[in-house]
Amino acid sequence: MHNMAISLHQKGYKITGSDDDIFEPSRSRLRKYGILPERRGWDPEKITPDLDGIILGMHARKDNPELAKAQELGIKIWSFPEYIYEHSKDKIRIVIGGSHGKTTITSMVIHVLRFNNYNFDYMVGSQLEGFETMVKLTEDANIIILEGDEYPSSPLDSRPKFHLYQPQIALLTGIEWDHMNIFPTFENYLKQFIDFTHCIDTKGKLFWFDGDPNLKKITENLDIENESYTAHPYVPENNSTYLDTGGKQVSVPFFGKHNMQNISGALHICMELGLPNEQFYEAISSFKGAAHRQQLLAEGNGRKVYLDFAHAPSKVRATVIGFRETFPQHHIIACLELHTFSSLNKNFLPQYKGTMDPSNKAIVFYNPEVVAHKKLPALETNDVIKGFKNEHLIAINDSYELKELLLSFTEGECIVLLMTSGSFSGMDMKALAQEIVK
Repeated sequence: MHNMAISLHQKGYKITGSDDDIFEPSRSRLRKYGILPERRGWDPEKITPDLDGIILGMHARKDNPELAKAQELGIKIWSFPEYIYEHSKDKIRIVIGGSHGKTTITSMVIHVLRFNNYNFDYMVGSQLEGFETMVKLTEDANIIILEGDEYPSSPLDSRPKFHLYQPQIALLTGIEWDHMNIFPTFENYLKQFIDFTHCIDTKGKLFWFDGDPNLKKITENLDIENESYTAHPYVPENNSTYLDTGGKQVSVPFFGKHNMQNISGALHICMELGLPNEQFYEAISSFKGAAHRQQLLAEGNGRKVYLDFAHAPSKVRATVIGFRETFPQHHIIACLELHTFSSLNKNFLPQYKGTMDPSNKAIVFYNPEVVAHKKLPALETNDVIKGFKNEHLIAINDSYELKELLLSFTEGECIVLLMTSGSFSGMDMKALAQEIVK
């Protein structure tokens, strides 16, 4: 939402906003552009007939007093995806969706297009190196690249965001149950992706990953043009990764088979937009990745500490396997924080079975206060061990104990992999990483 506000401010719109709290880096960035609200909280007096419209974020409640005032005055209200569509309805819309990899593929496409001087708009769910905002909306670009999120659109609209974009070009990476608080069964979750395929323009095209059985099933009788893709051929060598392009090998600064699937998906999108293969490979070799994806925090004394956004079962499995394949001789210490509603639910934990097994040491951390805040039943460390089906796994629910454990390992050449969508209860991970390598 704050990226949307900055993007519209840059277009010359007069932007105001409200929230019950604003965290970093949103706070500093809004202040930089002079649009940080003077105070926290909600004030119905801000809502006047002079407003052209309101963009409603997902985390406002239905009984929000400012929302109620806007409804009373009959002011136009858009959800975030509704406004994106309103802005882009005359553009070529490219939407990348799926349970995993969508942020990375969207980021790859954005990077490659900018490298090749394309004019385009975009919306992506993670900060990218070299990009000021995660949202760009202009009048003159004729294409827009959108990360397709299956979360509900707003408190007033339970439709998944990606149902509203009506793309001409779409891609699905794979389907694995997540967001248990919103989609209580896998069948309910799967239906959102089935419905998405019917939201694609009738003259549009869908790309989908061939290795996902759910996608194979739902694309069997599609009326629109569709094409599958597989992982890009690659060679892992000396802790590095090279793309096999048929003519030459291209070095890339990321690794793991899941990223080779992501590259292949991005390549198909770029080719559909008319970009030659050679220009794609030249650009992708300089892609640094989205924030918190295989991010090297520190290295020294034969040790490397990485941070990764992996949190859902499929993401954890793919990340750990990718590190194991790339660093076959290293001792891998994998540490996962359970932070989302699904991951902290005892009934969902069996989905993580085997995900940490390729590591040499597996640690799972969770904060009981977060469990209580999400109004979930108390979680015991034994529940975690049983869910992961790994009797050698160490389950910890105290951040001080976690830090002490991570600093106690004596292995020389090792990879410490920190996986989370949170912050390990506010831990300074860069400082911790420096301590680990010392």
